[in-house]
Amino acid sequence: MDRVDKETRSRTMAAVRSTNNRSTEWKVRSALIRAGLKGWVVRDTRVFGKPDFTFPKHNLAVFVDGCFWHGCPKCRKTPNSNTSYWTKKIQRNWNRDKAITAQLRRSGWSVVRIWEHELCSSKPPIRRIQTKLIGISELVPRRRPIRVPTGAACRRKGK
Repeated sequence: MDRVDKETRSRTMAAVRSTNNRSTEWKVRSALIRAGLKGWVVRDTRVFGKPDFTFPKHNLAVFVDGCFWHGCPKCRKTPNSNTSYWTKKIQRNWNRDKAITAQLRRSGWSVVRIWEHELCSSKPPIRRIQTKLIGISELVPRRRPIRVPTGAACRRKGK
C-alpha cells in the first residue's frame, strides 16, 4: 500500500528528471572536467541509444544509470505498491539497456555503464573511462589526481 494518494505519487514521479540529473550526470560531468578529459559531448542524439556522454572521435559511449530505474543488481529495491508494474518496468529498462549496449558494440563503439551507487564509492568510475582512452595522450593528462565526487546524495545513502 502506498503512503500517499495517487495524485501526489503521480506529481512526485513526474518531477523525476531523466536528463541533467544532479545526483548522477552532474557528478560525472564534474569528474570529467576535474580529470581534465577533453573531447566529450553531452547527450549526443546522433549516437544510437542517446548516451549521457560520448567521446565521438574515439567511439566511446558512457551511460550513467540510476540504480532504481535501471535495475541495479546491488541495490535494487522493488516498491511495495504496484509491484507487478514496477517489476515489468524495470525489466523493460534493463532489456533496453542490454540491447543498446549490444548494438553500439556491433557498430564499433566501446560502452561504459556507470551505476549511480558507484559515484559515491572510493573507486571512482571515471577511471574506467580513462582506461578506455588510455592510449590517447592529449585526452588523458597524467598529473591530475582523480577526486571522488561527494555530496548530499552520498551522505543520504550512507555511503
